[in-house]
Amino acid sequence: MQSIQFKGRIGEDGILRVQMPAEFKDRDLEAIVIFQAASENLKHGNWQPGFFEEVIGGWVGESLVRENQGQYEIRENLF
Repeated sequence: MQSIQFKGRIGEDGILRVQMPAEFKDRDLEAIVIFQAASENLKHGNWQPGFFEEVIGGWVGESLVRENQGQYEIRENLF
């Protein structure tokens, strides 16, 4: 028995399409489907909406500025 995990979307037609590895092409399978509705947090990359605007300990001082990095040294090739 093998398992795969993926995130998908059920279309307007109510069908969830699952693409299987090519090694299972033209074979009969027995499948078990366990599903969970995606939460709102997953739609925001697992961050709660507004997290970065309200993060505790966020920088409250002057705006940070990245200074000029100057010239990089030229290094010899490794290979």
